[in-house]
Amino acid sequence: MTGVLEWYRDLMYNKNDPRTSDWFLASGPGPIITIVVSYVYFSVSAGPRYMKDRKPYSLRTTLLVYNLVQVFLSIYLVYEGLMSGWLHEYSYTCQPVDYSKSPSAMRMARAVYLYFICKLIELLDTVFFVLRKKQRQISFLHLYHHSMMPICAWIGVRFVAGGHPTLLGVINSFIHIIMYSYYMLAALGPEVQKYLWWKKYLTTLQIVQFGIILIHNGQILFTNCNFPKPLAMLLVINASAFLYMFGSFYLKNYVKRIAVVERSGKNLPKSETLANGSTPAMNLKTD
Repeated sequence: MTGVLEWYRDLMYNKNDPRTSDWFLASGPGPIITIVVSYVYFSVSAGPRYMKDRKPYSLRTTLLVYNLVQVFLSIYLVYEGLMSGWLHEYSYTCQPVDYSKSPSAMRMARAVYLYFICKLIELLDTVFFVLRKKQRQISFLHLYHHSMMPICAWIGVRFVAGGHPTLLGVINSFIHIIMYSYYMLAALGPEVQKYLWWKKYLTTLQIVQFGIILIHNGQILFTNCNFPKPLAMLLVINASAFLYMFGSFYLKNYVKRIAVVERSGKNLPKSETLANGSTPAMNLKTD
């Protein structure tokens, strides 16, 4: 136990990014663990029990404002990620973390921190499911995704607020621009939802996203790049898991399902609109 505690202290307080060590919610793992555990407990237990004998909330205006804010935050994150390094200075094959306090390094660190805060805000996606009594949409993949992303983002803030993995944030934020725009339009009601024929392609973008992240971070494992290989391996494992789960979802809902309907000679039923203005394809969104 003594050895484990010494390893933990060395990891948390000697190998962390010194620039972000005292930033809000980044000083230690306690706050993020508490938030994630509380989130899971509310999503699967406390929330459903609270809503059991209550009518579902509409939240239409709330969803419109929330999704609009998410679109603007995602646009800002893409801009900051590009201007802080990926448009000019960063290498796509090996980009170590710049731990200095230079303007560009600190700009990227602040973008990483904002990305982390956005992952916390996105926990509201599930809260809206619960309040609208859409409990069946809170799948294992949904909970796994929304639980893991804040933790991974926290690791980025705490240890590597910059460098190679920040491309993940840029790509993911770009996907979120499209995704939350879709949510916002869907929240306007049936009059608009009938024109949202492109939900299938959003799932495809998700799969492509994880493929790029897998390759981008996986290459570090086979080079002498000055970036922590354990963190690169964590990103590879997480991207692989999401690639498999989203790929399985796509096959089940867009390949096998359509094939079964075609063999039966029936028309493909229209997708039911789900929580946060989403549809079945969008229920498995990533961050």
